[in-house]
Amino acid sequence: MKIFNHSIALKICSLLSVVLILNSCASKEDILYLNDVPNFETIVADNTFSPKFKVDDEISIFVSTFNKEASEPFNLIKGASEGGLRPEHVNYLIDENGEIDFPVIGKIKLVGLTAEEVRVLLRDKLKDYLVDPIINIRLENFTITVLGEVNRPGTYPVIGEKVNIFEALGLAGDMRIKGVRKNVLVIRDFEGTKVHYRMDLTKKDVMESPAYYLTQNDVVYVEPNKSAVTSSSLDNRASIIVSILSVLITSSVVLLTRS
Repeated sequence: MKIFNHSIALKICSLLSVVLILNSCASKEDILYLNDVPNFETIVADNTFSPKFKVDDEISIFVSTFNKEASEPFNLIKGASEGGLRPEHVNYLIDENGEIDFPVIGKIKLVGLTAEEVRVLLRDKLKDYLVDPIINIRLENFTITVLGEVNRPGTYPVIGEKVNIFEALGLAGDMRIKGVRKNVLVIRDFEGTKVHYRMDLTKKDVMESPAYYLTQNDVVYVEPNKSAVTSSSLDNRASIIVSILSVLITSSVVLLTRS
């Protein structure tokens, strides 16, 4: 009877060990990014992405010419006539109608346009007032949010006009080992419509995805793999499992010493 109990205890311990090992296993293909890219391959990107302006975007637009006095009326400046305070450039906020109120010209609809398209539009509207104006346009509130199985989840400002999915993960400290690289979710909002994209970061064709380059206010979510989910579900029962294993091990030791 002692031998039988001892045998059962050892089998249970062995079975639990095997289960834990299997749950922690992952293949190389599940962990590596772009693992189907061979050595020395040149990839020509066909993704000609340019970010488009959205409602509530904050935009800096500055118009300049060789004649400074001529271009001044077309720039929003505060502080120039307030007791010698240093002039400060004022940004535009795209309203709920997708428009801004531009000096002299009036309402201009910018939503859905790229920076270059806005530049062309303004040049056309300013041709009766200015000669060869230089128009600088910049999106000031470009942020992205990265959540889930990354090392530093949060919202990050983007410097420049473009950020791709890998750069976004880099801002968040990269994906954790238990993050699912084959099913990364990108949530995008445009004019009140939510668009969802699923991306496989282990394949090179991810660079052709419409979500490879992120837009302002995009949310990137990295889901946990099965091992992480299993570990999380067992958290509340961890103390019970540890207690059971302790009892089994203690019983085994007692049986061995008595045999």
